[in-house]
Amino acid sequence: MRTTRIHLDQPLSLSTEVALPSQAAEHVARVLRMNPGDALTVFNGDGYDYAATVVAVGKRDVMVRVESRELVANESPLHLTLAQGVARGEKMDLIVQKATELGVARIVPLFTERSEVKLDPSRAEKRLLHWRAVAASACEQSGRVRVPEVTPAQPLQTWLENLADDDTQRLALLPEGTMRTREVRFGASRGLLVVGPEGGLGDRDVAALRETGFQGLRLGPRILRTETAGLAALAALQALHGDF
Repeated sequence: MRTTRIHLDQPLSLSTEVALPSQAAEHVARVLRMNPGDALTVFNGDGYDYAATVVAVGKRDVMVRVESRELVANESPLHLTLAQGVARGEKMDLIVQKATELGVARIVPLFTERSEVKLDPSRAEKRLLHWRAVAASACEQSGRVRVPEVTPAQPLQTWLENLADDDTQRLALLPEGTMRTREVRFGASRGLLVVGPEGGLGDRDVAALRETGFQGLRLGPRILRTETAGLAALAALQALHGDF
């Protein structure tokens, strides 16, 4: 039987009662029709699953009691950051969702030379909150207990200027790339993967990436869409160097 898992963005302690967020409460009460005494699992990103019991179901709120906790060790040993050129509409949601399922540790939305999506500060904040909710929901489904960080969207150049000077492997998906996934070697099992938006990375993007130590990675002879490329690369890297 599938266990209902709900992400709570708050500290959790044993033998305490907590209110579920409004959207989760509505799902538990109206969709799942759970009643007092029913069991579910909550988590907050600290590495544990918390077994909980429904104690009260109201019209707009649900209270649960935290009973016990269990350490979950299902994070990939390969710490990957996906730096994704912001894609249009639901494509970005798909990328965030599936990258989370594939075990990515961080997602960095990027504005690049050929980006078609433009976000003013208000829309950028709303999209960030939405993407973070998508990542949390993907963790609920996939059994992850650590929600990947989703950073605010930023220009590629700004992100490059603030990268740490360490031995993290730096990769960019490029049609002209010469490195294959089987040839990648990760320093301290950490890597950065840059994927362009619908129009791909422009010449200035590629030059900036190469100047900051990124190597061109090529998946094969076919050109993949932006919503396919990064996910395919993540899956290949997890299979060769992670826990697939």
